[in-house]
Amino acid sequence: MALLKVKQLQKTYVTKQNNYPVKALKEIDFVVEEGEFIAVMGESGSGKSTLLNLLATLDKPSSGEILLNNKPLSKIPEKKAARFRREHIGFVFQDFHLLDTLNVKDNIFLPLVLSGISYKEMEQELTYLVQKLKIEDLLEKFPYELSGGQKQRVAIMRALITRPEIILADEPTGALDSHNSKNLLNLFSEVNKQGQTVLMVTHSALAASNSNRVLFIKDGQIFHQLYREEKNNEEFLLEINKIMIVSAV
Repeated sequence: MALLKVKQLQKTYVTKQNNYPVKALKEIDFVVEEGEFIAVMGESGSGKSTLLNLLATLDKPSSGEILLNNKPLSKIPEKKAARFRREHIGFVFQDFHLLDTLNVKDNIFLPLVLSGISYKEMEQELTYLVQKLKIEDLLEKFPYELSGGQKQRVAIMRALITRPEIILADEPTGALDSHNSKNLLNLFSEVNKQGQTVLMVTHSALAASNSNRVLFIKDGQIFHQLYREEKNNEEFLLEINKIMIVSAV
């Protein structure tokens, strides 16, 4: 079943220096099925971060349409956008966005607190997730006491605790070393196998090889897509690298 539909999406910015319009996205079309794990790949400036911001309702398109469960995101009033994001979209930032004044447990609870969920319900959701993400020993610590990999794990749990329709991840391995990157990608694969839909923006072919489908974006347009099919990670990585080499020519 189609969870997310993107139709003829365009985004144009006007530069402050010379008031010149720049097309960041041009007629983007794709569909995300429920339970998919999709990577969006492209070099810096290709438009992938702009696309993610539009999907997350952090920005508005110049034209076109985004539908989540057949609901047009453009119809969401500005006053209700933040609540919609908390309840329907889990966003994983590259730089974590954890609050140092709150311990791990309260950082995780924050989106539920803002949504007015009772403490009993919050504890139930926490118990459901905490063992899967293996952070039982971190709950009373503060973000400044954690490693980068631990912070990212907490950030993912904060994104998952609202049980969102889709997880949007912005370069989630960008701030991690190779060991923690591998652990994080294994975690994404695990939650995806449990039914969570994931869309991850990345410039890393290695990260993208953990997905089931890769959308390649260049100069604001999707120019190719690649399906995993029966390939293992190593075989899929080779296919991804071939496309990246061709696109760089």
